[in-house]
Amino acid sequence: MAFKVGKVKSFNNFFRHTVIILTTAGWLWSGNAIAQHEPYANPVWKIKPRSDFDSSSLWHAFKGGLLSGHIRQFSMATINQHQAPDYYALAIGAGIRYQTAPFHGFQVTLSGYFIQNVASTNLTETDAATGAVNRYEIGLFDIEHPENKANLDRLEELNITYAHKGLTVTYGKQIVKTAFINPQDGRMRPTEVSGLWTVWQPNQKQLTLEAGWLNRIAPRSTFRWYDVDETMGIYPSGVQTNGQRSDYHHNLNSKGILYTSAAWNANKWLSMQVNNHLVENIFQTTLLQADVEWKKKTISWLAAAQYTFQSAVNNGGNADVSKTYFVPGQNVGAFSARLGITKGRLQSSLNFTRIGKGGRFLMPREWGREPFFTFLQRERNEGLGDVTAWMLKNTYKLPKVRTVLDAGIGLYQLPHPTDYLHNKYGMPSYGQLNLSVQHEFNGFLKGLYGELLYAYKWNRLSNNSNTKWIVNKVNMTNLNLMLNYHF
Repeated sequence: MAFKVGKVKSFNNFFRHTVIILTTAGWLWSGNAIAQHEPYANPVWKIKPRSDFDSSSLWHAFKGGLLSGHIRQFSMATINQHQAPDYYALAIGAGIRYQTAPFHGFQVTLSGYFIQNVASTNLTETDAATGAVNRYEIGLFDIEHPENKANLDRLEELNITYAHKGLTVTYGKQIVKTAFINPQDGRMRPTEVSGLWTVWQPNQKQLTLEAGWLNRIAPRSTFRWYDVDETMGIYPSGVQTNGQRSDYHHNLNSKGILYTSAAWNANKWLSMQVNNHLVENIFQTTLLQADVEWKKKTISWLAAAQYTFQSAVNNGGNADVSKTYFVPGQNVGAFSARLGITKGRLQSSLNFTRIGKGGRFLMPREWGREPFFTFLQRERNEGLGDVTAWMLKNTYKLPKVRTVLDAGIGLYQLPHPTDYLHNKYGMPSYGQLNLSVQHEFNGFLKGLYGELLYAYKWNRLSNNSNTKWIVNKVNMTNLNLMLNYHF
């Protein structure tokens, strides 16, 4: 089979990795049983259920604990148009997680992970012609030290949990999932946090209350723990509202993040939630969401709406406006909605997002991805204001072969890249197509999960000839093969 992919500089490497990806994709159609629509590519641990018994002694608690393992492989390639640089990377990692059995309601969890750069293009090199730097593949390893290929290990979880009658309290290093602080799949390891986290379900899970105080974070694509204010700016930080380079990294002051949340399942068809992320001395973000689901004959309908509001706290992190994170006075609102339908094995939804003109929607990319319904993997709308987005998504389940097919296409109307007040990263308007195959293996390969993801983004900005607004942003293809083995 012959094909043409622009003028690819690293054609041999790209071809070799494409063959690996396509060959492995063929494996994804074997097996049987019932498929579950889960993010199999997610780097978090596949945690076993909590034990039903409470150990009679500390010795029994440790002896009866659960030991889990996770091996992960991630192949990625990015193909830019014409003479722009192309990239590839192959990462392999493994880790161990141990959790004691309950002892008077208490459990201790410990986990660690290491990663190896098996093969990759030079991720430290800046392209001479365009000035472009690698954007995606570098995130599989250490974004602060991209030259490091072997010494990539991290203590992930180290916590103690107490559970009693619907109340769970966890202290230490852990994984949490909120609207904006979450594991964010798509790289080798998830974002993890450290602090105190509580969950209370007082009435048979109809009401769930969460609260937490986080003072340290280990972002994905990094291999150490940082104070909360240190994490802001590890990833590229874009420009200020006047077009000058942002200078808030190492110049912010915050003691931590206070999170509060309430989720209520009113009945079989209505659920609501409200949560607030208060980043002390910098900014706060409040999200309101309602979901309605009803069934009529053989069709299930879903409608959801959310509203997000942001505002600065004090001076947004620094009294010097050139070094602050959130400029005071720039209150930002974002509305997102979804209308979906499920019939048999097919799920379809039409999704919409509108970010207002009051400023930029800001949330450190180091912490997680935004929850807007128009989100597609490999791009975000963080750092933007005055955005209108539409996205159509279809999911088709094949239970007999334990496989799920996903297709999403979106159109994103953004402010001009020189509208610095509303465009932090110089991103042009774009369209995006994502196609993925997820599969759960069975039999001899039980415990193995795989996903093949294809993402293509195209330029929708007229007269766009600035390479800074194109390379690694639009007119590009991103290929991903993720394999996870849990035991």
